[in-house]
Amino acid sequence: MTAIDRRTFSLQAAALACAAAGLPGPARAQGFTPTEGRDFRALAHPVAVPNSGKVEVFEFFWYGCPHCFQFEPALETWVSLLPRDVAFHRVPVGFDARRQVHQRVFYTWEALGLVDQMHRKTFERFNVSRKPIDSLADMLAFAQQNGVDGAKVQAAWNSFSVVTRCHEATRLEDDYGIDQTPEMAVGGRFVVLAGPGVFVTTDGLINRIRYHA
Repeated sequence: MTAIDRRTFSLQAAALACAAAGLPGPARAQGFTPTEGRDFRALAHPVAVPNSGKVEVFEFFWYGCPHCFQFEPALETWVSLLPRDVAFHRVPVGFDARRQVHQRVFYTWEALGLVDQMHRKTFERFNVSRKPIDSLADMLAFAQQNGVDGAKVQAAWNSFSVVTRCHEATRLEDDYGIDQTPEMAVGGRFVVLAGPGVFVTTDGLINRIRYHA
């Protein structure tokens, strides 16, 4: 088993153990205190977050990232256990021109209300079928294969709202100093460092913001 495989297995095992406990996310971290430099880094300049009464959590990902693809099942398990005062958001990175196209894929699905239906299928297309979506033509072909209206996909792809969401995603990755994927960020203040305790660390930081903000 490679180092990457061991890391992925540990992440998935941690998430499944949390699920088996049947507890909401932050309750799992009550006895855990994350250590800066080992488990997370604190931002020198906090990022503004909505005044919604919720703790904002972001996962920065890229559809072409094999680690993100392997991370996704564990992440879905963890997200399913989050309490109502945590707002979770997926953020596709736009590190270069090609990945900016991939950003648009995600936000097109979001604009059409199809993330639940198409997110995992898109990961599988990139990482299993090895057929990246690098153009609108690729996107329309993929939509057709999955019974999605191509005219609606094209309209969303070219819409002002999707372009705006892509710009917002790039701004967030810059504000949080994201330079790899997958990475988790919490509350405009912290970025979780990769490791087998990523979910417990994230839960601990949620608690920190909830009780000590």
